[in-house]
Amino acid sequence: MDTMNYISEKLKTQKLHMILLDPDDTGPEEAASISKMAVDAGSDAIMLGGSTGLTQELVDATVKAIKNAVHVPVILFPTSASAVSLHADAIYFMSLLNSKDPRFLFGEQMKAAALIKKSGLEPISMGYIIVEPGMKAGRVGGAECIKRDDVKSAIGYSVAGELLGMKFIYLEAGSGAPEPVPSNIISGVKNSLDIPLIVGGGIRRAEHAKAALEAGADIIVTGTVVEEEGISPAFTELVKAVKSF
Repeated sequence: MDTMNYISEKLKTQKLHMILLDPDDTGPEEAASISKMAVDAGSDAIMLGGSTGLTQELVDATVKAIKNAVHVPVILFPTSASAVSLHADAIYFMSLLNSKDPRFLFGEQMKAAALIKKSGLEPISMGYIIVEPGMKAGRVGGAECIKRDDVKSAIGYSVAGELLGMKFIYLEAGSGAPEPVPSNIISGVKNSLDIPLIVGGGIRRAEHAKAALEAGADIIVTGTVVEEEGISPAFTELVKAVKSF
């Protein structure tokens, strides 16, 4: 499956929703079950990542289980080179642009780059930017989190990512964040880019998704709400809001 083409074609006519699952929190069977329900509700792709202690064996098993259950792309969202599964359709080959730790700027990418290129796993380059509060993602990634009123820095990092050749920019408030990325940051970044904008973290309800979409988000990612509530009516309404925007 050409995942980049799949996403690009869909974005010509609609906004997209992706679900983010942590294999360490679900396990293969539960991840497959959640993925099927999410896709039935309208999700366009499954992202896997989030935990710092993932093994390749667990990621492989989870990818295989999900691919047996659904027919949308399974995209890796890795925290380290050890979380790369060659059974996935694609990998967000990403740099945490506002990290102070070289590992997350380029170090982990270097470790996996030759394997990914040789394997045929589709890399999709992405600039990853963490906004306050950042949560665990900000702490683990050593991010100098963008302050919630600092539109200028958010734009600067985002445009730098685009000029470096990245295909997507991902603004993240952190998994489980009490509030999503502010709308003024989303709109400022979107108005400065010519590439798609992904927004995640703290998006728990339909109104959160609508606010991000109205500000300019192209793709909405949700994760914690599913871990806490499963495929609930609130989740279904959230996905419906994205797909009908």
